Parts: sequence; structure tokens; C-alpha cells
Amino acid sequence: MKQPIGVIDSGVGGLTVARELMRQLPKETFIYLGDTKRCPYGPRSEEEVRAFTWQMVNYLLKKDIKMLVIACNTATAYTLEELQETLHIPVIGVIEPGARAAIKFSQNRRIGVIGTEGTIESEAYPNALVSIDQKIRVNSLACPPFVPMVEEGTLSGPQAEKIVAETLKPLKDMNHIDTLILGCTHYPIIKDLIQQEMGTHIQVISSGEETAREASLILAYHKALEVDEAQPQHEFYTTGDIEKFRLVANNWFDEPVRVLKFVELEHVPSSAY
Repeated sequence: MKQPIGVIDSGVGGLTVARELMRQLPKETFIYLGDTKRCPYGPRSEEEVRAFTWQMVNYLLKKDIKMLVIACNTATAYTLEELQETLHIPVIGVIEPGARAAIKFSQNRRIGVIGTEGTIESEAYPNALVSIDQKIRVNSLACPPFVPMVEEGTLSGPQAEKIVAETLKPLKDMNHIDTLILGCTHYPIIKDLIQQEMGTHIQVISSGEETAREASLILAYHKALEVDEAQPQHEFYTTGDIEKFRLVANNWFDEPVRVLKFVELEHVPSSAY
């Protein structure tokens, strides 16, 4: 029996990472859990995000996962180190892979970061970028409207364009960056709108590809890559509306996604986090 890889997110955004993981690791089985009922995580306190993340992690640990991918920037910022120190399986987030990709593409070392309030306030991206290259200059902008519009399926049209234009105006006015990190895994779903608003001269970076590459390298190092040629049977779970989740998922994947069920996450004792 294939041992699966767990992927968690605050909602549907992590599907952008899951799709890239499935593309680069086609033999692996993935179990995805999106906490759509309590999305977005960005405005929530660090304590809440940590509690919710641990609830998702404990649910997936019962399914004997061999690796955990935190496909949520806010959860990565607040819980990655703790999970890596606590769990006995490899745990990777999306922030460091995204930072590395941005540095690779930037020509003038001026990088923009957009994300949820929590991710921006944590300064996780500036810290990750400067730890690699101290000459990097970072302009960050919280974009609270983006996650709700993605979760609601407002992905195109005049209303979506207006929201994106108004939200990105402060960053666009700075006019110095040549690279923009989508510091939330929901944002690649509206990447075309963001690219259109920022202009073609801006390199827009999402962390999915680099995160998948890192997962592959870590599995190879641990000799845990799947060799079974049998078609993997992925599992998708949500804590919220199944039909909404399925609608966004089917728009993002090349084939219909089978959402197994609504999940009611158990309370986690405070001693667990």
C-alpha cells in the first residue's frame, strides 16, 4: 500500500501547490485537507493559526503520511519550525522555496511580496530573502480581499479586475520591483489578473514548483520515493462546503476532483502546540 504525502491549507489555495506536487511526483499519493470553514487564516492570531494547523496535522497523521507539506504561507510562517522539531516525518513549507525562486529571477534585487495580513506581519519572506542575500530590498503588501474572492470563485470579470487593481495600487505605485512573490497559495489561481495589473515587465513567482522540487529531493534523500507504478488514488477533504471546494478544484485541475467528505476537526489540547 502506498504511503501518502499530506498537504494542508487554510482553504482551496493549497491546490496550486498540490497540482505541482502531483505533476513532479506522479507516482506519489496525496491527501489534501483544506480548512475552508475557517478560511482565511491571514487575519487570525498566531495562536489560532497554530491551533488550527495542529488540528489538520493530527487528522492527517492518523492516515500514516510520510511527509507533510504546509501549503499555506500563514501556517508556514507560524508553525513550520515547531512542526519540524516535533514530528518524525519531513515537513516542508512554501516560504523558503518561494524566496529562492524569486532571487533566481530578480535582476535588480528589488522584490515585492503580497500575502495575507498574517504572512506580511510575520516578515517571514523578508527574513528568508535577506538570509540568502543581504542586498535584497523587499516591498511587502497585505492583500486581504484576495483569499475571499478566490474562495467564493470570483476569478475573472470586471469585479475581479477592480478588486485586484485597487488592492495592488500601493505596490504598483512604488514602481521599483522587478519580481513579485505570490506569498499566498490562493493567489496563483488569480495570477493572470495580478500579472495583467502589474505589467509584463514584472516576473510573478508562485512557490508551487520550487516546493515540489524540494519535496522530491527530500524524499530521494530519505529513500522514500514511491516506485509502485499503480495509479495513485488521491484524497481531498474540506472542513467547509464540499460543492464550493469541488467547483474551484475542478477549475484548477485537468480532471474532475473527487472530494471525499466534509471533515469535522477535533479539538487539540493546548499541550499539543
